[in-house]
Amino acid sequence: METTGMDHYLEAAKRAAQWHRDYREQMKQCRFDTIATHGIYSMQEALDFNQGSIVEPVYMSTSQAYRDADEMEAALGYRIPTWCYSRIANPTMYYLEGVLALLDGYGSDVETSCIATSSGMAAIQSAVDPFLVVDPRNPKAPMNFVATAQVYGGTYQQFSMRKHHDRDVEWRKVCHSTDLAEWESLIDENTRFLYGEMPSNPCQAFFDLEKVAALAHKYGLPLIIDSTVATPALLRPIEHGADIVVQSVTKSLATSGFGISGAVISRKNLVSNIDNPEMKADFATWLKLLPNRDNGPNISPMNAVLALNDIRTIRMRMDHMSRSTMKVAQYLEQHRHVEKVDYLGLETDALHSLASDYMYLVDSEYDDQYGTKVNRYGHLMSFNIKGDAKQTRDVFNAFTRIWRATDLGRIKSVATIPAISTHAQQGEEGRKLACIPANLIRLCIGVEHPDDIIKDIDQALAVLDGRKVKVTTPEYSAGGASSATLRNRQA
Repeated sequence: METTGMDHYLEAAKRAAQWHRDYREQMKQCRFDTIATHGIYSMQEALDFNQGSIVEPVYMSTSQAYRDADEMEAALGYRIPTWCYSRIANPTMYYLEGVLALLDGYGSDVETSCIATSSGMAAIQSAVDPFLVVDPRNPKAPMNFVATAQVYGGTYQQFSMRKHHDRDVEWRKVCHSTDLAEWESLIDENTRFLYGEMPSNPCQAFFDLEKVAALAHKYGLPLIIDSTVATPALLRPIEHGADIVVQSVTKSLATSGFGISGAVISRKNLVSNIDNPEMKADFATWLKLLPNRDNGPNISPMNAVLALNDIRTIRMRMDHMSRSTMKVAQYLEQHRHVEKVDYLGLETDALHSLASDYMYLVDSEYDDQYGTKVNRYGHLMSFNIKGDAKQTRDVFNAFTRIWRATDLGRIKSVATIPAISTHAQQGEEGRKLACIPANLIRLCIGVEHPDDIIKDIDQALAVLDGRKVKVTTPEYSAGGASSATLRNRQA
């Protein structure tokens, strides 16, 4: 008998949901590159609904229309799939979330889900805030969380100012992340989660992920990992016991630099001492439909499709850039003007052996080029100049091919001085905890030929020999007068 009214939509939703579950299971059987290329966008969906579009369409619409009141009621009550309003959901966002969930869950039997956000910082806030709620059993108890001190400068500010200072939620800093006893000593009955960034930006801190995950679960706590630098092409923390992964998709996943985006990927049935069964059952979906619906930090459709397009080549790019970075790091390690190099790929790095247990190029054993598992350590590194802050600036200012910018993961190589940029706001004491001196340059290698990057570094370091490097600035840019020219005219 044909269903009508509300029942019609509920039955149709059940069939559609089952079809999408089955298709997702089919995609999970594919190799990493195939998932990155196709995601959860199917040929059937393209032909039936999207005019045969081979790539995921951009749904540039704020909201969805409904056939009648019954469909609207079912949709707004979350009884059927809907993208009622793009602040909450949108088909283009759905495609991005689907591929990221599969990639970070790849190689494990863990079921994952994802919510895409407007930035990496929005992803961090979305991932941690649901655990920082008052315990009704002890409403006056002071909350705390345990997190590594070696984190990105924006994360440091969010934790120290927005959480600790503004909300009086204590950030208990792990200064030596390889010391499991230090982690455990900071946990008590009011701890809400454990958090780490690995490899850390910029100084490549790393720890034994499986042991820290086991420690978190011993106390009924979730482990949240920022895996932005590694990407799922080199490291998938959920496979090793993490409950939640944060990605600043802006960076390596969306390498073009056209848009800002972030993501929270979670395992189903995560560990938490918060009494919220729905949240624990499917954290990312719960986050999407409830807290983030109300707070509004989710991604825009255009930024979602820009990220989708770059993700298709993530494994190949991370392989190429990792190999190039290794070559640059080896060059810098031998340079007379370099005091220290932080790169996990170097055998001289204190954390090299530990990182080698975790960081592999995904599917390299199935690759005709390799035929075995090969370690890759990413495209981010840092090095310390033998000199003071001024000499460090002199070298930095002499780059001609490497872009000076507070960015990483780009298709082009970029560099910054963290002490005056990404980590400036956290102050001298905070930088000391994070091991960020004034003579440190963070370098992120792009897809250029490494020999050309080395040439640029070499001529920049030559300023320390007293050789002048001529840096020319055009009088006019392609779009008109340069900012320097305009300033001179105003003067």
